[in-house]
Amino acid sequence: MAKMGSRKHLKRYKAPENWPIHPKEYKWTVKTSPGSHALDKSMPLLIVVRDILKIADNAREAKIIINKGDILVDGRPRKDYKFPVGFMDIIEIPKSGKVYRILPDEKGRLILHPISSENKEFKLCRIEDKTTIKGAKIQLNLHDGRNCLTEDDYKTADVLKLKVPEQEIQDHIKFENGSLGLITGGKHIGERGNIKEITITKSSMPNTVVIETANGKTFQTLKDYVFVLGKEKPLITLPGGK
Repeated sequence: MAKMGSRKHLKRYKAPENWPIHPKEYKWTVKTSPGSHALDKSMPLLIVVRDILKIADNAREAKIIINKGDILVDGRPRKDYKFPVGFMDIIEIPKSGKVYRILPDEKGRLILHPISSENKEFKLCRIEDKTTIKGAKIQLNLHDGRNCLTEDDYKTADVLKLKVPEQEIQDHIKFENGSLGLITGGKHIGERGNIKEITITKSSMPNTVVIETANGKTFQTLKDYVFVLGKEKPLITLPGGK
């Protein structure tokens, strides 16, 4: 039993802080399958259905709902209750007509932000890496684990607006001064503001960015923590209507 638990389950007190579960209510919780998002940046689909949406009273009911294909992630039905869902993923429940985008709140917890049906047709993806492959095409490695082929030379840390599930590039947001950024890690997680200064080092020291918020506050954070959302205004709706 302990061996099975180590493969398929996770002790609750070891679960990431962004999971909305009580660490001492039970000993075990479901563990995410290897996939699109890292463990500390995602949560299993079962937890979304049972603990956040509360459309199931227990794990058994949640598994039945998921196995029937009643929950879509980025436009596709996902029947694995351990499927990892994370930042910027689109969660849709066709039977109720409700659609959500996964975003961090000011405490770093993953929340489901309600969006319109028009907004469900695209998601934003950050370019984490890129490689040139045979045929002179460029393969972009995106933050949610997907790869995208293109002939255009985008830069790392830029963000693409992708049509889902087709994965067609619809727009491009440059990582540059003036762009609006959402902070996805560190002590300023969940805050947003405009990029005022980008410092690129040629040493082992990390690259940094200075952010200015709407109320004039400035702070420095790591480049890897900044996810650009648009130039003058975000391409997506955000919690609080901002």
